[in-house]
Amino acid sequence: MAGSILGTSVRRVEDLDLITGASTYVGNLALDGVLHLAFVRSPLAHGRVIGIETAAAAAAPGVVAVFTAADLDLPAHHGLMIINEDLPRPPLASDTVRFVGDPVAVVVAETKAAAVDATELVEVDYDPLPAAVDMEAALEPDAPLQFPELGTNLAAGMRSTSAESADALADAEVVVRARMVNQRLAVMPMEGNAIAVLPGGFAGPDGVVPDDDLTIWASTQMPHGFRAQAARLFGYEQERVRVITPHVGGGFGGKAGMIAEHTVAVGVARSLGRPVTWVETRSENLVSMPHGRGQVAYYELGLTRAGKITGMRARVVADAGAYAGFGGGLVFGSTYVMNQGVYDIPKVGFDAAVALTNTTPMGAFRGAGRPEATAHLERIMDMAADELGLDPVELRRRNFIDPGAFPFTTLAGAQYDVGDYDLPLREALRIADYDKLREEQATRRAAGDPVQLGIGICVYVEITAGGGGTEFGSVTVHADGSATISAGTSGHGQGHPTAFAMLTSDRLGIPMDKIRFVQSDTALVPRGGGTGGSRSLQMGGNAVRAAADDVLEQARRRAAELLEAAVDDVVLSPDGEFGVSGVPSITLTWAQVASAGEELHAGIDFRQEGATFPFGAHVSVVEVDTETGRVTPRRHIAVDDCGRILNPLLVSGQQHGGLAQGVAQALYEEIVYDPEGQPLTATLADYRMPSAADLFTYEVSNTETPTHMNPLGAKGIGESATVGATPAVQNAVIDALRPLGIKHIDLPCTPQRVWSAIRDAQAGRLTDPWREPPAVFADLPVRAGASDAATGGEI
Repeated sequence: MAGSILGTSVRRVEDLDLITGASTYVGNLALDGVLHLAFVRSPLAHGRVIGIETAAAAAAPGVVAVFTAADLDLPAHHGLMIINEDLPRPPLASDTVRFVGDPVAVVVAETKAAAVDATELVEVDYDPLPAAVDMEAALEPDAPLQFPELGTNLAAGMRSTSAESADALADAEVVVRARMVNQRLAVMPMEGNAIAVLPGGFAGPDGVVPDDDLTIWASTQMPHGFRAQAARLFGYEQERVRVITPHVGGGFGGKAGMIAEHTVAVGVARSLGRPVTWVETRSENLVSMPHGRGQVAYYELGLTRAGKITGMRARVVADAGAYAGFGGGLVFGSTYVMNQGVYDIPKVGFDAAVALTNTTPMGAFRGAGRPEATAHLERIMDMAADELGLDPVELRRRNFIDPGAFPFTTLAGAQYDVGDYDLPLREALRIADYDKLREEQATRRAAGDPVQLGIGICVYVEITAGGGGTEFGSVTVHADGSATISAGTSGHGQGHPTAFAMLTSDRLGIPMDKIRFVQSDTALVPRGGGTGGSRSLQMGGNAVRAAADDVLEQARRRAAELLEAAVDDVVLSPDGEFGVSGVPSITLTWAQVASAGEELHAGIDFRQEGATFPFGAHVSVVEVDTETGRVTPRRHIAVDDCGRILNPLLVSGQQHGGLAQGVAQALYEEIVYDPEGQPLTATLADYRMPSAADLFTYEVSNTETPTHMNPLGAKGIGESATVGATPAVQNAVIDALRPLGIKHIDLPCTPQRVWSAIRDAQAGRLTDPWREPPAVFADLPVRAGASDAATGGEI
């Protein structure tokens, strides 16, 4: 269609509600007779629960009930998945607490203030136990055990075959080694977790409210997944559970499924037969919302002296936190799968061990295992360039996967759809004026300037819509010519109403202001996979597009009847009117066509057979004050390739948000515990999250390499900038200090850490970034499906 709206910058249609306060969040709901929950949480990282005294709290003004694990028959809670079935998590701790913040009781009261006050009256008798806090120390034989019956703090693990491990570096002329830390982060959405539960549904056509239904309002990324979890945990048929997600104040992976507190809320509502609500406080959020990242990686990269990679061996420890849930498993599903990055690496050995620690359980955070893989690989690539005396750009170019090799299957089994990794790199270097930056750097070094310039490079590939699958989309055209569209994704700030309305308007010629978008209610949208893994446009967008095409064909057939013409002769004009080809004088509007019978409707399940693999290149420019250790970002150039771009404004918004979080990991953010497992960063006074004043103007642009995996040619963009930003900034910091002989600084590159590295280097105390990995790797089971002569075959 001429004059397509696709590819143009269209302002977001959803923002008026957001900026005028017309939005509704879970915390704004006004349910009749609602009760408020407040949790009593463990002040210890590890301890036995000897007794809980609730009488005083139960007698407090406004308190309706106080529940412990013994009072509620709650199912074990595992979140999205569990990586060790032998390690169930009770939603309320019963005999043992395993991290500071572990809920042990819940107070139910008529007001939130009364509930919070009464938590102070609950007395819990604890017998303290030693805590395992550091993920590597937790895997030592003498470490305090989280689950004594397991006999180890190893929640799960895998290793390569003996042959893979031995051969990975066999052909190397040079081997570069490093131990690298990818620190634990708080997800920190503006709105924390929140839930409201109504035991019973809404009145049906006969005015009767079914007693056995369950209605849940939840701040979640995946309403249908939330419904499936709730139904499974409490024994409901899925159609008896309704989940509604109003506006969501950010998710970033932290709201990808039910957490323990959600399970408790449902249990309390069922027990009392009254609606309940819980809205997480900021302090609760920092200790109860699953944390992200949390890996220690031992990488060895083998190369020829000419700079060609011959192989790589990686051993990664992942922190699961207190229970064996979703986050610890990301090392297998994401970090391992993406370990090869953009490079043609002929041999890889990859081992992973997941440790249980007395810390907040781990989950997903923007990128969920992929930023870790890129950070490890891009850091070791810079170290290799330094060792070989090559420009880091040149070393990367010598090892890129050839663009003619796509589709390309990596050693880990990832099936890259399309890629030209030098394309965004060339563009990023052009925008940055790379040669001029190197000249400025050389001038500063020659002058002995105390403020040195660092230039960091990252070239990445990531996985989006992992595994492919299906997504639902629908389009309905009403008698007045307006349209309603819906999708099984559930947006929380990404711009879904705008993007999906653009697709529908483009196909049908209906103005965007006449298109209504429905999402995030399992009673109105029959099914859906939700929003996560940067899947929304390529899955939900293609579903809506296919539904719009279906409606268009229905409309053409109806118009053909009204116009007494052949269907093949009916055309839709750019301004949304039906006519007969060659007969411009007679046309029909959408209202005329739609009102001539039943509403035009199509609901489509779009299937994508596999993942897509966006890629890009980032250049970071920083200044490092060698007298104070302060790092000041000066420029950041991001060129991200997400395939065909539907709305450049939405894409740049996702890039900006991703960059903020990626830069923050590189320079500022880190969850810290003391040796006893007490969190030292449990408030925003201590957790160093940058404000707008700390950040700077980004330079974002794109290359477009459409994928063949879906009709739109779209790949994900929501997490790409986070993947690329962190290693680019870290590499820039260390590049500034390279003349001092500093080879590595762990994340985050805080002033204290940078200053300490500078002082050590000036004093001749340069440290080797390598040390031997923990012994646990030798005893891990061989990766499933791998053949190993030492073990007699398939494991």
